[in-house]
Amino acid sequence: MKTLAAIVRTSKAPFSLTDIELPELGAHDVLVQIAGVGICHTDLASRDGNLGAPFPSVFGHEGAGVVTAVGRDVTKLVVGDHVVLAPDSDGSCPLCQSGSPMYCDRFTDLNLQTDPHGPTARLHTGEHAHIKYFGQSSFAHFALAGDRNAVKVPKDAPLSLLGPLGCGIQTGAGTVMNGLRPRAGASILVLGTGTVGMAAIMGAAVCGCAKIIAVDRVESRLELSRTLGATHTIDTNHSPDLVAAILEIVPRGVDYIVDSAGVPALVEASIGGLARLGTVALVAVPPTPERTLNLPWLYMLLKGQIVQGFIEGNAIPDVFIPQMIALHQAGRFPFDKLIRVYPFEQINEAIEDQHAGKTIKAVLEMRS
Repeated sequence: MKTLAAIVRTSKAPFSLTDIELPELGAHDVLVQIAGVGICHTDLASRDGNLGAPFPSVFGHEGAGVVTAVGRDVTKLVVGDHVVLAPDSDGSCPLCQSGSPMYCDRFTDLNLQTDPHGPTARLHTGEHAHIKYFGQSSFAHFALAGDRNAVKVPKDAPLSLLGPLGCGIQTGAGTVMNGLRPRAGASILVLGTGTVGMAAIMGAAVCGCAKIIAVDRVESRLELSRTLGATHTIDTNHSPDLVAAILEIVPRGVDYIVDSAGVPALVEASIGGLARLGTVALVAVPPTPERTLNLPWLYMLLKGQIVQGFIEGNAIPDVFIPQMIALHQAGRFPFDKLIRVYPFEQINEAIEDQHAGKTIKAVLEMRS
């Protein structure tokens, strides 16, 4: 099938719109007409050659749309279903079978296009572009996904806005709600108030955390965080001593720290404000794959503290994405406040605006 897609031909090149010919559906494939797709930092990291993706490629992994065709062995979905597309998993490894699909043994092959024999689409030049990025490659009018990573959602939900629930918002909210699972009345600090951090704040509010502290250097984002559930904010422009600022709010230290900023010095500085038996949740991708953290070994040992990584919010997408939609419909998870919509043709402008901080989550809408 022919469809318009945004492809990247070489590392760090801009996205260019061109027609591609998708391959035939496999037995477990679903063809989805994309209504809207979010732009995620990971898309841009792959575009820039930082995650090992081959070129040319079609990226995009926060898609939502309508099923228009299904493979012969698909029983979970039918034509006409509304779906959100999430990361892919094989379903057969021990971690998938034990309820942890985000830690699938084949995660990189299935999601980051590291399999050199992975699927491709044909370009009009005769070249082939790699597809099924995060099991979807949804920077396109139509995407070829799989029955494992296409999540059926209610038809009364705002379809074109739902795509970020499949990655960025799922990552932040799920890290808190599925991973940390704070008790009601707990305290939590969120480093960075981009999409993931804002979602973590909303998740903390859903869990009943009594003190939710947002940390950033952009005042407008801190203001928005307060409308989403943050009870306190720390502007690092005005509070250079982060530990002192934390302990002024929570004298015994916070129970949880969620890093969605990816700034090693900020993570290292915040640990002095972590309570005994507290947990640091590492969510953001580090600046480079080789980057390390310097942790106060004895200090953390004596306080029984934990540092743990979380991928995609430890979510089971078929369970968690509908939960987030239900919370949104109940007025308890206002993720739409993060989103600014752009026409698909303005993908490069949307990326520039997101990079400049003019928007938190850019969503590309497919308009006929």
